[in-house]
Amino acid sequence: MDKIFPKIHDEGYKFITIAALITIVIYFISSFLGLLCFVLTIWVYYFFRDPERISIDDENYLVSPADGSIVDVSETNGPKELGLENKKFKKISIFMDVFDCHVNRSPCKGKVSEILYKPGKFLNASLDKSSEENERNYYRIVNSQGEEIVVVQIAGLIARRIVSEALKDQELQQGERIGMIRFGSRVDMYFENYNTLVKNEQKTLAGETLLAKK
Repeated sequence: MDKIFPKIHDEGYKFITIAALITIVIYFISSFLGLLCFVLTIWVYYFFRDPERISIDDENYLVSPADGSIVDVSETNGPKELGLENKKFKKISIFMDVFDCHVNRSPCKGKVSEILYKPGKFLNASLDKSSEENERNYYRIVNSQGEEIVVVQIAGLIARRIVSEALKDQELQQGERIGMIRFGSRVDMYFENYNTLVKNEQKTLAGETLLAKK
């Protein structure tokens, strides 16, 4: 039953309620338009789905922080907003379209040492420049070896709200929920000392797909 009626993220209830009420009103005006609104309501329901995921629970791996498609695998400097612009990192970027689950998860077990929100534009999240120009939220996570893994939630062309559920100094488990982004968006992950296991255009599942290994 969970596959047919998955658990819904708390952010979704008001949107589902609004969509359902609009559907009822429109149906009394036009049954055809009401049917279209009903389909839209179902889409809203599934957009806010929050399924359970089973992570590997192994510090030798980094799991995906997001559902979606990989749009960038590269080496680059760290985010300047965190003072890491002079440090080299490997980077994996995942684009979430409007049909993907938008709940984000921690790629590793560790402590949240910093959370930083930066306002910005709402460019197409699949573009590289969205990492520096769009609204975004940074999570700096330190694992048991003292290594830093940075996860960045990036708002997209449609997304207008980044939701953060993790707290500074919180101890996270691998695959634990850290937040979500409403509608099309992107997540970047910066890391060191791991070998990348994935390539561009590969599909990912948050909390389960293995992105890198020591």
